[in-house]
Amino acid sequence: MKIARKKRGRIFKELRIYFAVILLLAVLGAAFHAVLRQALLKNFEEVGTALARSYVSEESNNLTVYETLLNFGAESINVRVEEGLSADEIEEFLGMYYERLQTVLGEGTVDPYAVLDGRIIAANPWEGDTTYDFTSTDWYQSALAADGKAIFTNAYIDSITGNPVITIAQKYSRTTDAVLAFDIFPENFQIHGNAVSLPEGASFYVCDGAGTLLYAQSEVSHNREELQAYMDTILPDIRSGVLDKYDAYVEDLTGQRRTVYYYNMSNGWIGVITVPFDTVLEQLNWFSMLVGLVMLLCLAGILVFAWRDLKLYAQVERTGETVRVLGNTYYALYRIDYQAETYEMIKGSDFVRGKIPQKGPYSLLLDATSQVIEEKTFREFRKSFSTESIRELVSKRVRDFGGDFLRRFGDEYRWVSVRVLFDESLAPEEVVLCFREVDREKQRQLRERELLENALENARHSEKTKHAFFNNMSHDMRTPLNAILGISELVRQHADDPGKVRGYMEKIYYSSRQLLDLVNDILDMSRMEQGKVILNNQTFDLRQCIEECTATFRLQADAEKKNFHVDYALHSSTVLGDASRFGQVMNNLLSNAFKFTSEGDSVSVSVKQFEDKTYSQYQIIVKDTGIGMSEEFLKHIFEPYARETTFCSKQVVGTGLGMPIVKNLVTQMSGQIHVDSALGKGTTFTITVPFTVVREEKKAAVSGKEQDQRGAFSLNGKCILLAEDNMVNMEIATEILSMNGLEIIQAWNGKEALDKFRDSHPFQIDAVLMDMQMPQMDGCEATRQIRSLARPDAKTVPIIAVTANAFAEDIAATTAAGMDAHVSKPIDFQILCKTLEELTMKKKQ
Repeated sequence: MKIARKKRGRIFKELRIYFAVILLLAVLGAAFHAVLRQALLKNFEEVGTALARSYVSEESNNLTVYETLLNFGAESINVRVEEGLSADEIEEFLGMYYERLQTVLGEGTVDPYAVLDGRIIAANPWEGDTTYDFTSTDWYQSALAADGKAIFTNAYIDSITGNPVITIAQKYSRTTDAVLAFDIFPENFQIHGNAVSLPEGASFYVCDGAGTLLYAQSEVSHNREELQAYMDTILPDIRSGVLDKYDAYVEDLTGQRRTVYYYNMSNGWIGVITVPFDTVLEQLNWFSMLVGLVMLLCLAGILVFAWRDLKLYAQVERTGETVRVLGNTYYALYRIDYQAETYEMIKGSDFVRGKIPQKGPYSLLLDATSQVIEEKTFREFRKSFSTESIRELVSKRVRDFGGDFLRRFGDEYRWVSVRVLFDESLAPEEVVLCFREVDREKQRQLRERELLENALENARHSEKTKHAFFNNMSHDMRTPLNAILGISELVRQHADDPGKVRGYMEKIYYSSRQLLDLVNDILDMSRMEQGKVILNNQTFDLRQCIEECTATFRLQADAEKKNFHVDYALHSSTVLGDASRFGQVMNNLLSNAFKFTSEGDSVSVSVKQFEDKTYSQYQIIVKDTGIGMSEEFLKHIFEPYARETTFCSKQVVGTGLGMPIVKNLVTQMSGQIHVDSALGKGTTFTITVPFTVVREEKKAAVSGKEQDQRGAFSLNGKCILLAEDNMVNMEIATEILSMNGLEIIQAWNGKEALDKFRDSHPFQIDAVLMDMQMPQMDGCEATRQIRSLARPDAKTVPIIAVTANAFAEDIAATTAAGMDAHVSKPIDFQILCKTLEELTMKKKQ
């Protein structure tokens, strides 16, 4: 009996333990259930409030759109009112503004109208708007009180349509009670594309400040009156705070218990979300299962979430790899698996996205591409970007392969660059196929290539022309050089026969002048090509300039038995221009005329003036009856190095640069040149140059005493300091100047010239002839040093530059250094003596 009792006690004890354990488990389960229920409700309270905030924010964004469009319209109308536009013009603007609103918001979403000058101007006029008393309306009074800020009314029954309506209004004039307003119908308050969806069975409502239901999103189908009555029971509890508790609830129209979450909008409206209790406590139903199962489910949930995160991470990483390789410069990106022969569209063009799915066989992508590429180009494209070709490129570790082709975009073709990119960061057996539009770059490259080709062609042509020039120049320069050398040998052989020597020397002089003309033409053309020729415009007598140019040719005409005459028809001959360059033009034209004429032919010069207010047009016609030029050569006459190859009775010396030099100089003078010629009929050059006429002033008569002084002046006995580093030039200049009675002090460089002038007595040296390029010190620096000496004659002694640098900028440099005149080499000793005479006489006066 005792054993039995002991066994029963042990059993009861075990049962009590079991019951205690079960009770403990039940209590723990109940407590856990209560805690879990409370936690779920509190947690869902935060979620529901955040969800309500999200949906209300979405609706606030919609209202902000309306408010922004209203503000834009108000500012636009205000500008037009301030500009004084009429009501009809403003009404016309409202019509256009209404059409834009329909484009942005959709047709019939809002009904805009404006109050101006005490009447309604409606974009969409309604019957009775002229008698509509808007001054007493809530929207009008509220807009005036807001003073330029947008206001939203509560829902009210529209007096015109009889339907519920909400008005957003804004005062748009600072000086008048002018208001712009939108009527918005509640059914147009729609929420689209919210990133967070409502929980299962949840509903969302929007009410205005008066509690009128504006919008409802509910799975339960009820009419608006029933939903309004439902909200009338909820809103008072919301305002009183009854529903602020985490476990508070209401019963909906079907008797289902629901938790309530809300959020107030800035304009006084309120957004309300109701969620079924079953949805909130849905997870609590699983508590009846074993704790292990719960834990297993939790673990499973954790694994699910972890797997989802890993998948998302892998997708982001995959996209990141592609972005790192390709960047954002391509309009289409595809990952190609060349083993499986499939593609995955990362980014596609509008055309391709409408033709093929996101993933699929690579052949589909090629077929779609063929529809926008020319057939011939596509055959090459398919061959170059086939899976076999890609596989071979990868095997050769070619990381970047592609090219450019024309692709059709709509109705036009534009250049596109296609590339196959391979990188180890990609998945095995995958490459990236990408397309980028390069039309601008390609067009620029094509233009640059065309320019390069043209430049190459021009260079080849210029090289060919220059080659011909150097051949001609070599011949033309050797001709006078041969004459000079040959005749010099004859002079030595007949030194005892003065008659022959005099004849030989004249021929040497003539050949030297020919050689000098050739050199001058080459130098002038070189400087013109570099843009270094600058006109030195000064007052000169045009008729006298032409007379001086033609004087030499009159002697040549007599010697060659040619007819030569000059005609003038001038009203004013004193003009502003570069006499030296104009004389160069005349010399080249006349030299050309005499070269290509024979005995008995005629050469004529005609000069005419055409009056103008400021400028006078001067026309110079140089005409000859010589051999003329072919029609083909006339096209190239002004091209450098070009020469006529027509056969004639004599060999003509020239560089082919005379006419290009004439053309360049005439153009710089703002003039024009025209040539007419035919073989066997002669040539006519017509030049038209505008010159500014300088009104001539009567010159004072020179007194008899001055004339006597000028006539009595002589260079005999004058002392000249001659600075020259070339032995031959020094000997020639010394001999000729000495023959004219001048005393010569020789200096072999600029430093020596400075020292000898410094060591001389004041006013001992009457003039200085200064070479420009000398060792130790050049001519310009020596001149500056002389002018800076502290002696009475340093500032006044005439210094003449004698140099081979005969261009305008060289003359300007000598003037800036303090020189008084410039004589170019080879020296014309008549001009030099005349210059010395003028400067020394000026110094004496």
